[in-house]
Amino acid sequence: MAITVNLRYTGKNGAAQAFAREMISSGTVEKIRAEKGNLRYEYYLPFGEEAGGEDTGESILLIDSWENQEAIDLHHATPMMKTIAGLREKYDLHMTIERFVSDDNIPEQDKAFIRK
Repeated sequence: MAITVNLRYTGKNGAAQAFAREMISSGTVEKIRAEKGNLRYEYYLPFGEEAGGEDTGESILLIDSWENQEAIDLHHATPMMKTIAGLREKYDLHMTIERFVSDDNIPEQDKAFIRK
């Protein structure tokens, strides 16, 4: 049963996007993706923000998924967390977090709406 955490980073003057770019360019994202138990580590830009749309909350969404809580705990114990925390401070970011546990049992009535 996978655990997925959605982290929404918010900042000012493009700080959230700059944070994500530095996470990628520094190699930190690739190191996280290579960790045992990591299933997904991807940044997304909310629709509208990239083109100066009405949603100008200066945010970025991270979808972070792991095989189980043990994998998350091992990730949190790595020196990389100090790097990530330092970048969050550097860019003065604030976060909201949502946590989900996977449910692989899709009801039959929902399958009709899924296009493969």
